Order: sequence, then C-alpha cells, then structure tokens
Amino acid sequence: MKPQASPKILPAMAEPETLRLARAGDRDAFADLYNEHRGAVYTFIQRKVYNPHLADDLTQDVFVRALSRLETYAWQGRGFGAWLNTIARNLVTDHFKRSSTRRETTVAEMFDADEVVASAEEAALDHLSRAERRAAVATALAFLSPGQRAVLERRYLQDMSVQEAAASMNTTTGAVKTMTYRAMQAATGRLAPLRGAA
Repeated sequence: MKPQASPKILPAMAEPETLRLARAGDRDAFADLYNEHRGAVYTFIQRKVYNPHLADDLTQDVFVRALSRLETYAWQGRGFGAWLNTIARNLVTDHFKRSSTRRETTVAEMFDADEVVASAEEAALDHLSRAERRAAVATALAFLSPGQRAVLERRYLQDMSVQEAAASMNTTTGAVKTMTYRAMQAATGRLAPLRGAA
C-alpha cells in the first residue's frame, strides 16, 4: 500500500490593504473597491436579468448591501469579488421571486424611444416568445453533461476567458475549447426545433 501524500498547506494570503481600510470605515478605500468590481458585478447581473436598467439598479443594491455588511465579511483568501457575486446572485433571486407575483415596468421601458409597440397583443406575444426561448435554453442546458454545463457557465455566464476556465476546472485550455465546442453543438441540436418554429 502506497503512503498517501499529505495535503499541501497553502500559506494564507493576507487581506488586501484596500479591503482592510474599507472594513475600517475608509470611504475612499470602498470607492476603490467599487470602481474595481462594479463592471464585473454589472456583467454578472446583466447576464441574469437581460435588462440594462434593472442590472444597473441591482448592481447599486449589491454595493449598498456590501457596504452595510462589510463588517461581517471575513477574509478567507478568496477574492472580494466572489463575495459580491454571492450578494448579486441572492439579489437577482430575490428580484425574480418578487417579480413572479407582480409585473413591473420601469420608466425607461415605458418611454424607450427605440422600441415602439404596435399593440398590447404584440407585446404579449413578444413576451411569451422570449419566455419560451428562455425555457428552451434552460431545457437544452439540462440535457448537457455536468462538465459541458460547467464549461458553458464559466465561459458565458461568469464571463471567464479560456485560460481562467481551464484553471478553475483544473484542465488544459485545449480541453476547455473542445468542451465548449461540443457543449455548444449539443445545445444547438436541442434548440434546432425552436429555430424552425421562429
């Protein structure tokens, strides 16, 4: 029987100075954190809600909540962005739970000069069509293998580069490219009937 190697003990990374200052109440340090992470948080939310105005509002809510709970944040060696994404994911989930019982229309949607709706019937059909497409994509993703789903989530939902996805999946960039291609082919095959109906 081979002796097992003991797990490597990685040295704990020190809490970044900006984060430490922000936790101590330094507003400029929190502003630096905001400027550093706002784009990634906005992109994460935008890909979940498909509405730039709502994504902007929820992004602001993420940072308001982060600021109000900054003293509860415990540095664990992971990036501060991961904590912000957890807050963002929870806010998006809460938003969809609330909006499932009521229909909200933002002022921007009401007065969007680029979008002219001919009738309420057309708007309802458009909304139904988008909902059907989202359901079809969710169904197609459900039929993928866990590895394929993971690579698509990393590449397109978390907006990771090929190299970042490979590092997070502990594999090579070539494997990520191949898995992405195969996952897209499988998902496209599941979505082919939807394209024919459109």
